[in-house]
Amino acid sequence: MKITKAEFTVSAVSPKQYPGLVQPEIALAGRSNVGKSSLINRFLNRKNLAKTSSRPGKTQTLNFYHVNEQWFFVDLPGYGYARVSKAEQVNWAKFINEYLLQREQLAGIIQLVDIRHEPTNDDVTMAEWIVHSGLPFLVVATKADKIGKSRWGPQKELIRKKLNLNREAEIVVFSAETSVGLQELHDWVEWLIGQNL
Repeated sequence: MKITKAEFTVSAVSPKQYPGLVQPEIALAGRSNVGKSSLINRFLNRKNLAKTSSRPGKTQTLNFYHVNEQWFFVDLPGYGYARVSKAEQVNWAKFINEYLLQREQLAGIIQLVDIRHEPTNDDVTMAEWIVHSGLPFLVVATKADKIGKSRWGPQKELIRKKLNLNREAEIVVFSAETSVGLQELHDWVEWLIGQNL
């Protein structure tokens, strides 16, 4: 997939703030600090389009990125960040659920998990919701550069088992630092967008 244009469009917390275009959207879901912003920047070949932060929980809205004037990445707030108040977490859950359940333009979901660790209960809950939704999805195991290559296979199997995914479910090992897995990610997105244009 050739990226010719990419721009941040809007931060939204309610449907009336969503972009008005009827174009496919791909949601990015994952716990705080799993590397969603880094993935967006690497995928789009832009250094700071999506703001990365060393402070987890920084993304507190649905952030829409318009790509090639044809489709959107939608970065969801990271889940499972304990320092955010319960009220804030409830509020986030409300507008995330509203988006995931009601947005007709939602074409598929990419769930990010950290390859270094066993998926959390929040990861499992999200995976169950995605499978139940029937939407096309891809699991991306991020931060592959942080562990030895020999551990990629075993960690992938651990993720598959913990998330209760069948053999057909694709898991891409990815690193924003080295671009490992970038081509597979591009291929999947290109396939999905092609199904929805």
